[in-house]
Amino acid sequence: MGVILATSRSFSDGDIDLVSRAEAAGHRIVRGPAHHELADLAPLLATADAWIAGTGPVTVAHMDAAPGLRVIARYGVGTEAVDLAAAAERGIPVTNTPGANADAVADHAVGLMLAALRSISDGDRRVRQGDWSVRRGRELGAATVGIVGFGRIGQGVARRLGGFGSRILAADPFLPADRIRHAGAEPADLDELFRSADLITLHAPGGQRLLDGSRLDGIRPGAIVVNTARPDLVDETALAVALRDGRLAGYAADTLDGDTAASASPLLAEDLADRVIVTPHLGAQTTQAVDNMGSMSLDDVIAVLAGRAPAYPVTR
Repeated sequence: MGVILATSRSFSDGDIDLVSRAEAAGHRIVRGPAHHELADLAPLLATADAWIAGTGPVTVAHMDAAPGLRVIARYGVGTEAVDLAAAAERGIPVTNTPGANADAVADHAVGLMLAALRSISDGDRRVRQGDWSVRRGRELGAATVGIVGFGRIGQGVARRLGGFGSRILAADPFLPADRIRHAGAEPADLDELFRSADLITLHAPGGQRLLDGSRLDGIRPGAIVVNTARPDLVDETALAVALRDGRLAGYAADTLDGDTAASASPLLAEDLADRVIVTPHLGAQTTQAVDNMGSMSLDDVIAVLAGRAPAYPVTR
């Protein structure tokens, strides 16, 4: 029997009985804290054969505390929190769940676009304070939307926007122009996209700064930015300045720098409440996406523990 440590906050939610599936394969699931603090995890890691990890860090110290660890399954797509080099050095394959939450995140991105364009969150807040005054919004179909990162999620956003009739630009250095056109968007480089788009939605991998003070200087006045990807793609301090001086009309995000410890983010200042919308990592939190991620991560863990190759390796 193998011991599977699960620290994703979503693991075992939804309709799929992941615990029963693990037990049917001869394994036992042990739940651990999603924050991944080593002091709390070390006793659990000491007996773990596999680790289904959430968004918390997976470091050399974590791996050293798990001498029997045979696989790390990232419950989601991003692996920047995992020390991939250390895992490869130790012969521990790392897997993820590509595409499992693409539809859910694409839905959420479009929802944030509509919420920002129509001041939905601010309108709800004002009504609860007795203020029924009307603020004029903008229609999504009349907007030029720039999609930064045109993978599964970015293309899912483009498909949804097709129903609204928006003009769609897409920037992705890894896709040829004909592939972008075939998927329903006009190819553009980043600077052109930021100059031209009324609404910019970010779907690029982390580890890069796409929107800083310099690029904000060239952004289309009154643009709205949506970020359902990674907080390090943007300079939050520069964004706050641009929101205050009117270069940006709004910012809507499913993530902030520091996440649950982000109460000090400049974007949460009270004077920006009517222009900033933040949700607590809701993008992938649908029943369907959680079921998909749980099933894919558990399947790969079971495969590795049985001596087979995983279906979705990041490292081997």
